Amino acid sequence: MYEVARVVGRHCIGSLRDGNPLLLNDEDFLKTALTLAAEAAGATLLQIATHKFDPQGLTGFALLAESHISIHTWPEYGFASVDCYSCGEHTNPESACRSLRDSFQSGDSSLQLFDRSFIPSRAPLPVACP
Repeated sequence: MYEVARVVGRHCIGSLRDGNPLLLNDEDFLKTALTLAAEAAGATLLQIATHKFDPQGLTGFALLAESHISIHTWPEYGFASVDCYSCGEHTNPESACRSLRDSFQSGDSSLQLFDRSFIPSRAPLPVACP
């Protein structure tokens, strides 16, 4: 007898290579890109926080009702790492990662999508996402 895992969320992580170094170091652009990524995922954006490093590089976080989108950039390498997690059947974290890839004009990327799940008989049910 097999137990069926319950999927409670989907997680997309990615590496964006050959991106536009100017965009990867523009904090205002990052805020716009995170907003567009949340919209692409069909998620509810609650708040954005960013930080610019000296001499270059950014980190950004979009707090979603459904979870989060995060990014860290290395403009000097044209590189960014992204992490998009969401719960709820109405959201698509892969679309958020693809939106960030497009926003930063990544010439090459790799994305991985994971189901986040548990076996109901071994754990209490999580609180449902909005």
